[in-house]
Amino acid sequence: MAATELSILDPGTKAMDFHALNAMLNLYDSEGNVQFDKDHQAVDSYFALHVEPNSRHFPSLDAKLRYLVDEGYYEQRVLAAYDQNFIASLFQRAEQAQFRFQTFMGALKFYTSYTLKSFDQKQYLEHFEDRVCMVALTLAAGDTELAVRLTDEMLSGRFQPATPTFLNCGKQQRGEYVSCFLLRIEDNMESIGRSVNAALQLSKRGGGVAFMLTNLREAGAPIKRIQNQSSGVIPVMKMLEDAFSYANQLGARQGAGAVYLHAHHPDILRFLDTKRENADEKIRIKTLSLGVVIPDITFELARDNKPMYLFSPYDVERIYRQPFSQISITEKYHDMVADNRIRKTTINARAFFQTLAEIQFESGYPYMVFEDTVNRANPIAGRINMSNLCSEILQVNSATEYEEDLSYRHVGKDISCNLGSLNIARTMDSPDFGATVETAIRALTAVADMSHIASVPSIARGNNESHAIGLGQMNLHGYLAREHIYYGSREALDFTNLYFYAVAYHAVRASNRLSIERGVSFKGFADSRYASGEYFLPYIEQRWEPETARATELFANAGITLPSQEDWVALRQSVMRHGLYNQNLQAVPPTGSISYINHSTSSIHPIVSRIEIRKEGKTGRVYYPAPYMNNENMQYYQDAYDIGPEKIIDTYAAATRHVDQGLSLTLFFRDTATTRDINKAQIYAWKKGIKTLYYIRIRQLALEGTEVAGCVSCAL
Repeated sequence: MAATELSILDPGTKAMDFHALNAMLNLYDSEGNVQFDKDHQAVDSYFALHVEPNSRHFPSLDAKLRYLVDEGYYEQRVLAAYDQNFIASLFQRAEQAQFRFQTFMGALKFYTSYTLKSFDQKQYLEHFEDRVCMVALTLAAGDTELAVRLTDEMLSGRFQPATPTFLNCGKQQRGEYVSCFLLRIEDNMESIGRSVNAALQLSKRGGGVAFMLTNLREAGAPIKRIQNQSSGVIPVMKMLEDAFSYANQLGARQGAGAVYLHAHHPDILRFLDTKRENADEKIRIKTLSLGVVIPDITFELARDNKPMYLFSPYDVERIYRQPFSQISITEKYHDMVADNRIRKTTINARAFFQTLAEIQFESGYPYMVFEDTVNRANPIAGRINMSNLCSEILQVNSATEYEEDLSYRHVGKDISCNLGSLNIARTMDSPDFGATVETAIRALTAVADMSHIASVPSIARGNNESHAIGLGQMNLHGYLAREHIYYGSREALDFTNLYFYAVAYHAVRASNRLSIERGVSFKGFADSRYASGEYFLPYIEQRWEPETARATELFANAGITLPSQEDWVALRQSVMRHGLYNQNLQAVPPTGSISYINHSTSSIHPIVSRIEIRKEGKTGRVYYPAPYMNNENMQYYQDAYDIGPEKIIDTYAAATRHVDQGLSLTLFFRDTATTRDINKAQIYAWKKGIKTLYYIRIRQLALEGTEVAGCVSCAL
């Protein structure tokens, strides 16, 4: 069959050979061993039978680049920033790295979701090395040294940009490089209307979008002093859901949205009911993700078995002259209860948590943001009142004000997620740990600097002023198992704590260097805990060293010297004097597709199965073996359901203290779990200082070994 007769989006009958080989991962050989070699053969077969016959071949690199520019595939401006000889040397360097996909799933994901294809979808125009070079050239923006460093970091697997960046860099027909966006909605029709438009504009550019609904008046609240006129938050949710269903990025990534509501909003139970399996179709929300913002007082009320008051946002804003989202409910709770000017209702606090667990049991939602924990840890002046589609972005926002004609009276500050992740195992293998972290910070900063989304001015302003980024991590379980360490063990927690400690130091140092080089700090730096030096106190008031011999050995064998108190003192002085370029530096997303092409375990979670089974569109079932697993070390690959929530929470707690934003934390439960088990895990997470919770997953025996698709903006 000729290449032009075969759609590369549907491999067809020729795929049977490599699929059959990949499927043999699920069959033991005669000696009872997993046939890992069959998956390597599947990769070779996939290239021989599918990739190469359906790839366009060019006589030279120059001819290839000229064709791709002339035909509208590549952006000329990206290549024009460099000398042709340098471009040729970079592509040659990439070829000499001899990159090879470690799994069939990784190769399939790349050629299905990332590589450049012909407009008729019948030919591949890039291989992995080409994509890496175009990403490096785009982000380096003419800086040849940075382009080389980025190429090396990506080809080695140490750094992997998030999907929007890796997918879109260098392409003419593309979406943005940004993973997702966070916007607040104010309690007026102008803000609601603009928000629906923002959902359309941002979704078509490929980003997941989260909205804060906390400030909207509740159902039955007055409008223009006429009682019982407001319809509450659910109709707004319906409009947003329709907008996301309509807009997507050229069909490449489906529109996706999330909405967050405060636990003490009067519509909170109706909000949660939209995800019940038996919800009325008039209120049922099928595709929006739900998140609840929970302050400390809510847990305290449940502990003491006291009633939980819900407060009218309309009255709160009228009396306090601040939107509901800007007020600490924990601090003001008893004053608001006593204030007769604020309308309020009560629910049972324990029943509220029971309801949360019931709906999470049914749907996996809602996400949770522990409001007071988040704000205590926030180094930036201002209040954090929501998160994103994957619950790891935690940044300060501010309100936008509108005229009646929908023009802007004042442009507020909303949030962009500029993401990428380090592979912990490969980063530990890096010849220069600090340089790897710094290169990643510079790459993500380039994403922020290159993002100009004029269609939503509050997003553009927030990005331009904050230069905020989110350096993530993945492959923790893969690394621990490679080193014969059990996930959640004392040695594992010790390593996790010190690894994130080291990353925090080098990330702050890199941002400080950027500030020195450019003579610019993020807006609001002077009011931050960085400028006051307060951020650094935990690092200079105690010595951070391994508590276990195994962790000591890991860093020593890797040639990594952990930052000393003296290092932190010097960094503190430099930051206080010269500033930081990036308002936010770290956030750990769930990771998904990038984990597969990078051959990593997802985020810092444990694996969900030793041999993971995924359904990949028309391709059918695909089997993915856990990284570094072989027939001798399988005991170190316990899955998340068997490990249980407490060890996962302990692991995230060890990392959280060093991450200025959040970490996307999914809790996994066996099929015997009850809603009480979920509530106990939530309370344990809150007590351990966890900032947010992502999905709740219950193992279904009939689906064992499978995984539900997660966040489409950060994970993919």
